Amino acid sequence: MTELLFVDNLYTGHEHLTRQLITIEDGRVAGVKSSEYIPGVKRVFNLAPGFFDSHINGGEKYHFTQRAEEGTIEDIYQSSVKTGTAYVLPTLITSSLENILKGIEATKNYLRKNPGSGVLGMHLEGPFLNPVKRGAHLAEYVRSPTMDELEEIIRYGKDTIRLITIAPEMFTDEQLELLLASGITVSAGHSNATYAEAQHAFSKGMNLVTHLYNAMSAFAHRQPGLVGATLDNEAVYAPIIIDGVHCDFGAASVAYKIKGDKLFLISDALFLGEKVTEFKWGEFDAYLREGKYTNSDGNLAGATISLGDAVRNAVKMVGVPLQEAIEMATLRPAMAMGVSDLIGKVESGYPAVFTTFDDALSSFEVLSFS
Repeated sequence: MTELLFVDNLYTGHEHLTRQLITIEDGRVAGVKSSEYIPGVKRVFNLAPGFFDSHINGGEKYHFTQRAEEGTIEDIYQSSVKTGTAYVLPTLITSSLENILKGIEATKNYLRKNPGSGVLGMHLEGPFLNPVKRGAHLAEYVRSPTMDELEEIIRYGKDTIRLITIAPEMFTDEQLELLLASGITVSAGHSNATYAEAQHAFSKGMNLVTHLYNAMSAFAHRQPGLVGATLDNEAVYAPIIIDGVHCDFGAASVAYKIKGDKLFLISDALFLGEKVTEFKWGEFDAYLREGKYTNSDGNLAGATISLGDAVRNAVKMVGVPLQEAIEMATLRPAMAMGVSDLIGKVESGYPAVFTTFDDALSSFEVLSFS
């Protein structure tokens, strides 16, 4: 079936076009061309590729690590769609091997049953982190990698885990090379790596950090740390949580000026919609106070923003041009995760799954023809 869509402002993922007619066939973009409005054709004023959040922990009700089940994945996905995000990687944080394997199995089953959804796999954040930079992750589950456990996670999860966060300084070269060879995208996070240790990991093939500035060795003029190595390495992608809480808007501005097209947006939402005000999972706790989640130790325990909120903050608080902010929520994360041949653009052959929004950037919706 062929459908037409007229767009006044089209953000393709890499450029801004005006007055475009999109032809859609069988749920995919068949063509995009300049046009005057055709009466009777569906009209949208602002349209972009479907937003992609590669780091989200919970939906409106459930937290993936606490409840590693298909229903939680559905909650995360549907809650994200409500806020205008079309694609997600549900994130399971540091926990037992049993829980990690349970999360992998739940994701496998969900993907098999829902092949057309925007769930692209999962993000495993941990458990091989540096205890010094564990943040809100539970110390009882943070551990050093072993070849046996790495091989088991890879065996069960290589086609399901899209992204894994590790502290590279906790790995031997052999262990790191095993993980990199698995095809899973490997990210440096919750790490106390020195500048030299970080650059060594990047030289091995890592080209991503997990959340710039947060839970990583900070920049100092004598010890540049993981932050300094990230800012200094042009090949490394850097997602950032632009909520004014996880990093100051001024720090986000610095990162934007230095990282250029390698900076992109994540929500790192503990829950969406601020409906969950208290949360406990074993010794992990979080309380929503004054618009932020913190635990009983006073550490940040996840964000409250959606990816649409991050786009708005990037534009209004950091001064990022709208076209670039859209790219930071679409094409750039797709490139960082190795899926830019599947999502992240509005052009022929790509899914007709879009994010629409108002001029004030206050309302974001998913528009899907698939």
